[in-house]
Amino acid sequence: MSGDGALTEIGDGVWVTTGPARILGMRLTTTMTALRLSDDRLLLHSPVALSPELRASVEALGTVAHLYAPNAYHHQWIGEWAEAYPSARLHAPAGLVKKRRDLRIDRIVGEEAEPAFEGVVDEVRIEGFRLEESALVHRPAGTLIVADLIHNVGRPPQLWAMLYTRAMGFYDRVAVSRMIRWAGFRDRPAARRSVDELLSAPIERIVLGHGAPIAAGGRAAMEAAYSWLRAAG
Repeated sequence: MSGDGALTEIGDGVWVTTGPARILGMRLTTTMTALRLSDDRLLLHSPVALSPELRASVEALGTVAHLYAPNAYHHQWIGEWAEAYPSARLHAPAGLVKKRRDLRIDRIVGEEAEPAFEGVVDEVRIEGFRLEESALVHRPAGTLIVADLIHNVGRPPQLWAMLYTRAMGFYDRVAVSRMIRWAGFRDRPAARRSVDELLSAPIERIVLGHGAPIAAGGRAAMEAAYSWLRAAG
């Protein structure tokens, strides 16, 4: 994936790019995904910092019609995109309304369906998840797009990042952080039903908020990452 303003196509109508991110002192990357809807309209999921180069790359694909904050934490740069594209609809979880009073939020995710997504993008709200995350499934490409539901950061070279990811169980493997497992779910049965709903979708690949996309075997990777939750009964 490129972080220089270029977008990499990973599936039919799905492009990604990355930007730097600091999380708990770790130097990682964060992923932005562009999804083609209909009539060359685009949905931008978890936008990274806006640059002239990235703006040009996005506009070469189509019209920015939707901006999507996938949870209550992936929102740092969405405001500058909303300013650049005032006609784009901004979708966000309820928890972001008070957190980002500067944002013009057009739709609270989960309150009503978005007609423009019908037949192309499915939204699956992860119930009982404190981060208020909603995952997207881009049906034409068989691609699941998540933010913090699972990670695939590989082997981060920074010493602190290496130590933390080892301690939290997601160093060099696709997994859920132990911190999220311990503290991220207030209602595990509800979360399990949401994960089961995701696994019923046509998933071949996964784009993750932090780390490299999973190019094949996405459903199996998701099943393995959440085996602890699904085995809880």
